[in-house]
Formats: sequence, C-alpha cells, structure tokens
Amino acid sequence: MQSLDIILVIVGLVLLIAGGEALVRGASTLAKRVGISPLVIGLVVVSAATSAPELAVTVGAVLRGEPDLAVGNVVGSNIANILLILGISAVISPLVIKRQLVRFDIPVMVGLSVVLFVVSLDGRIGLFDGLVLLAGLAFHAVMSIVVGRREVIDPAAKTDTMPLNSTPVPLWLAGVLLLVGIGLLVLGAQLLVNGAVNIATGLGVSSLVIGLTVVAVGTSLPELATSIVALRRGERDMAVGNIVGSNIFNIGMVLGLPAIIFGEGIPVPVAAIALDLPLMLAAAVALLPIAFTGFIIARWEGAMFVVLYVAYTLYLVLASTENNAADGFTTVMLWFVLPLVAVTLIVVTSYEIGILRGRAVTSKNRKT
Repeated sequence: MQSLDIILVIVGLVLLIAGGEALVRGASTLAKRVGISPLVIGLVVVSAATSAPELAVTVGAVLRGEPDLAVGNVVGSNIANILLILGISAVISPLVIKRQLVRFDIPVMVGLSVVLFVVSLDGRIGLFDGLVLLAGLAFHAVMSIVVGRREVIDPAAKTDTMPLNSTPVPLWLAGVLLLVGIGLLVLGAQLLVNGAVNIATGLGVSSLVIGLTVVAVGTSLPELATSIVALRRGERDMAVGNIVGSNIFNIGMVLGLPAIIFGEGIPVPVAAIALDLPLMLAAAVALLPIAFTGFIIARWEGAMFVVLYVAYTLYLVLASTENNAADGFTTVMLWFVLPLVAVTLIVVTSYEIGILRGRAVTSKNRKT
C-alpha cells in the first residue's frame, strides 16, 4: 500500500499547484472588479478557502474520536504557516508588509492565539470557548471588509496581476476559477494528507505528532501553493494576507465551530499545552517585530523561520521515537539556538526603530 500512498502524495501536490493558480487568478480578478483590495481578498476569501482542508481534517478527526489529531492539525498548521510557508515565501521574494497588517491583522492573530492558549489550559475547548473564538473571526472579517472598502481601486489601472498582453478575465469566469481552485485545493490536500498519514502511521508515529507535522504541513500546502502563485503574479499583499488570514480562520472557525457543534468540546492534549501551543503563540508574536522593521520580511528572516521550523519538526520526531539524541538536541535548542534568535530579533528591531526615529527627526527638521 505504500506505493499507492506515494502516488496519492504526488497527485495531491499536482492538484494543489493547479488549484493555487486558479484560486489566485480568480480572486485577484474579483478583487479588482468588486473594488476590494487584494490584501482583504487574501485575508478573508482566499484564507477561508485554503483553510478548508484543515476544517475537513479537524471535523473528521473529532468524529473519529481522534482529538489529538484535530488539535495537532490546527496548531501545527499555524506554526507551519508562519515559520515554513511565510519563511519559504520570503526566501523566494522579500515580502512587503502593508501597515494594515501590522496595525490590525497580525495583532488580531496574536490576540486569538493568546485566547486559544488560555481557553486550552483546562484541557478542553468547550462550547463557550468555541463561541469566543468564532466571534473573534467574525470581528476580523467584518473589520477587514470595512477597511478594505475604503481603499479606492481603479479597475482600469495596470497591475502586476494582469500583464498587458493577456486577455482580461470576465467576471463569471473569475468566479468559476475561484470555485475550481477551492475544489482542487481541498481535493489535493485530502489526497496528500491521506497518503502521508498512512506512511507516517506505518512508521509508528503518534496521532499528535502526525497532526503537528505530516497533516499540518499537508493542509498548509494550499497556503504555500497560493502564496507562491501570488508572488509570481506580483500579488504580494495576497500572499501575506492569505497566511495571516488563514491562521485567524484556523483558530476561529476550524477549532471554534467543532467545539460548538460537538457538545463535549474538543480535548486538548497535555503535550500540546506544554510545548506546541506556546510555540504557536511565540511564532505569531515573533512575526510582529519582523513585520514592523521596515515593513519588510527579508530573505534572511524567512530563512531563519524555515530553520526554526526544521528544528521544531526534528525535535518532535526525535521525542516521539524516544531517540537518545532528543535530550542533547533539546539542550542545544533551549540554551543556544532560541536565545540567539531572541537576541537577533531584539538587535534588529532596535536597529530598525533607531532608523525610523532618525528619519522622523530628519523630516521634522526639514519642515522647520
């Protein structure tokens, strides 16, 4: 069966690439025609579409009585979205961050991450907790649309999304592309996850670790496919907005809705409370100063994120297999790598703040 699982993974990847292309093409066209910025389309529409695999996996896991997989899927996906997906996107092309993201969307993502961590401390995400998480998602969606409508977009303006020698996409075709893209992303992610989970299970990996790694990366591949296609088409706003919005959607809808539907709520593993949820929160918080420094995520910052994700995944694998190297690896991470990253973030942030203050003083002196 392993050969069949490998085929499922390959077919899933192909469908993800095709779905990402169709989704970005349709979404960017609708953004221009409707008069909403690509950033808001990425934060609301595209993020909801690319989070559909996480929702399907989480609901299915709860129905099958596998809460570890359900929680691990969402937490692991949010970690992967920031450290891996955003990191790879920044390595491919430095990401310019709009002020709206830094001032509103990223803080909302951090706030919802804090709320999720707090409501999980008792070991269960209950009905009321789900309502709070879902309300946070609704607030973000409404405010994003309200703010996005204030931006004046000229439908006739030339953008990087529509090359001069290409034929404009009709509105109906844009809608079809959007729906087809969503369908291909969901199907591709499902095939890939099924194949990858079967392979991992055959190797004796636990449900929580499978959810945090294999399933999380698999269900995050729509975000990666969409972001890479968006970057290639010049839609950097949509690339970043898709990732931030997806994390917000994962917490608010993917965990909030099942907690409301299933009366007993969703049990949260102790291991996730001790390590994975704090790491998800730390990754969200770390994005804020990086985005704030010059409103750009540079290639080296993206590379640092990817290295941290690889280290985190390696630790999970070593710990789950009870490898003797796990203790030494943990020591190196806690006493060398993480302090070095923290110092780097503090130094870079302080340096950029100094530059911004210097520019402000220079501008003020010129006016006087």
